Amino acid sequence: MNAPRLRADRARCTGAGQCARTAPTLFDQDDDGLAVLLIPNPPVEALSQARLAADLCPSGAIALHGDLPRARPITE
Repeated sequence: MNAPRLRADRARCTGAGQCARTAPTLFDQDDDGLAVLLIPNPPVEALSQARLAADLCPSGAIALHGDLPRARPITE
């Protein structure tokens, strides 16, 4: 099993800031506005933020790799 791992490709980053706004515990921005990855191996409780940051990145600079836990179905 591969632990989830985040990647921020600063060469592709356009400085939109979606990652830092969506997941401020995982990302920041440098003085040029480019993504700075704070936690490359996010804890399980931060995976939903990590996924959302990757989904919202307009340049595709943010990626989440590894074995991700499946969502549990809602039961009543």
